[in-house]
Amino acid sequence: MEPKIYLVGGAVRDRLLELPVKEKDWVVVGATPEWMIQQGYQPVGKDFPVFLHPHTREEYALARTERKQGRGYHGFVFHAGTDVSLEADLCRRDLTVNAMAQDLDTGEIIDPYGGQEDLQQRVLRHVSDAFAEDPLRVLRVARFAAKLAPLGFKVAPETLVLMRRMSTSGELDALTSERVWKEVDKALRTQAPHVFFQLLHEVEALNVLFPEIAALDGVPQSPKWHPEGDVLTHTWLVLMRAAELHDDVAVRFAALVHDVGKGLTPKKNWPHHPGHEAAGVPLVEALCQRYRVPNAVREVAVKATRWHGHFHKGPEGKLSAEEILQMVQAIDLFRKPQLFFDLLDVAEADYRGRTGYALKPYPHRSWWVSLAEALRAISPKGFVAQGLKGAEIGEAVRQARLEVIRCYLDKI
Repeated sequence: MEPKIYLVGGAVRDRLLELPVKEKDWVVVGATPEWMIQQGYQPVGKDFPVFLHPHTREEYALARTERKQGRGYHGFVFHAGTDVSLEADLCRRDLTVNAMAQDLDTGEIIDPYGGQEDLQQRVLRHVSDAFAEDPLRVLRVARFAAKLAPLGFKVAPETLVLMRRMSTSGELDALTSERVWKEVDKALRTQAPHVFFQLLHEVEALNVLFPEIAALDGVPQSPKWHPEGDVLTHTWLVLMRAAELHDDVAVRFAALVHDVGKGLTPKKNWPHHPGHEAAGVPLVEALCQRYRVPNAVREVAVKATRWHGHFHKGPEGKLSAEEILQMVQAIDLFRKPQLFFDLLDVAEADYRGRTGYALKPYPHRSWWVSLAEALRAISPKGFVAQGLKGAEIGEAVRQARLEVIRCYLDKI
């Protein structure tokens, strides 16, 4: 019998949901590696037979089954052969909505596990108990929940139970930093990234993978400034606002971690959190190191954590000109102006991430934008033209910048 090729997984799901299909995965039933190579496919799979199409470069995998043999997501033995059916291949997948295939010759949807019904019901449900064998699936389901939240999708109660059992079993410890960050990065790119982290918290995975964020649960804040409640609730709201403002992963990640220092505040100081900005920096740096977060993302996260309070205080006259100059120099305004505006977006998300503030404009944005433009207009070249040299130039630039800042403070 001639081998048969099917479109599978997320591409089928997204077609049925009328969403853009970004990647296509294919399964070949009834083929051998030799047959694939004869057809011009290029083998690339290390653990199991995967091939690149000679023209489209899309991945084509032989139908396979898998059996858990060790700990973590590496502990699988795969079997691929002409005896593996399409249904058996689909059974090993995580969710019913991802366990469908389409015959492109006829357009028929092959759906042995009820994926179409779950799409209609807006439910994310595991295919079988084998789901629990791969700890990465806890993160994948949370990511799908974030991706599909705008369409009303929820995770099935029985799947939540299974995810919680996996989170508390120690299996998540087997995940590598690269795999965790890859899922986080994808989740942060969705329309509702907060759902990813909320779901991890619900199934007790947040305290395993991101204890710095989980520690914010139940930590009170001043009700005058934070009517929404504890720091974790505020964090979800800030991430929501950041996702509305900016599609950049760095800004969204910074919004997520900006207040982790409040988790270190002694209870005697509650609901106030003096010095939480500086206290949070080592936590963010450690988190970024643990998951090998890209340097560009790390820089925004660390600097937003350290300086977000200054964005609120400066235009309110609560900082001196020297303190403001120290801030803009520390965040590298004069060499990296885009970084400054990214941090301003985090500050705006922080301001609007409170009950009743979601639709309010950030009152300090125009002040900072104007000040930044005025400060950047001060050039050392003008002082060189005056005949100043060496350290004299640097001091003259510094004094000119301080004078500009004082003028802006005087207008408050």
